[in-house]
Amino acid sequence: MRILLLFLMFLLASASAFAMQKNLQAVQIYTDNQLLDLIKDNKHLSQVVLDECQLVQDIEARANKANMPSYQYLWGDMLAYGVCVKKDIPLGLHYMHLAADQGLAEGLEQLGRYYHQGKFMQVDIERAIIYLKTAASLDNLAAQMRLAGIYEQGYGSPLDYPALYSQLHHSITDDKVLHKKISGLLSSLANKLPNKVVEQAKITSYTN
Repeated sequence: MRILLLFLMFLLASASAFAMQKNLQAVQIYTDNQLLDLIKDNKHLSQVVLDECQLVQDIEARANKANMPSYQYLWGDMLAYGVCVKKDIPLGLHYMHLAADQGLAEGLEQLGRYYHQGKFMQVDIERAIIYLKTAASLDNLAAQMRLAGIYEQGYGSPLDYPALYSQLHHSITDDKVLHKKISGLLSSLANKLPNKVVEQAKITSYTN
């Protein structure tokens, strides 16, 4: 009887160890493309939580040692919002800037949005425009739309309106609500431009 009990305990322990090993192996570090897709869908932080914070060290290493902009963006967000790590807004913003400095469109858009909204920092429309213009030129639709809204309020240089009109005119989306909003922004921009400039903007590409 005792031998049978010990055997059952051994089986249970083995099954438990196997389950733990399987669970750990199931969480793999994201490829750069996978992470970029998560960022574009704004699911990067929720994915880290769903993965039970098991990848924190790997994420930090890729942000800090490998200097991968997608991981700098993720690590910056994790620090700024205190996701799986101790909240550190200044350090989080530092990594966001590093990602933007490497030309990550989502990082540029995020900083432009934060300067526009006054998120974590004081409102600075001029700096917001600088970041958003760069992100817009990289086909970031969120940046293009926010920039159009800023121009609509009278900020920015009219010399920049044709480029943004062209970018929005050539934007692609299957979201009907978004499509309608883009149409409204285009109409507003067109009212600020001569007809000839609008027609030229429709056939000119201002994106990379």
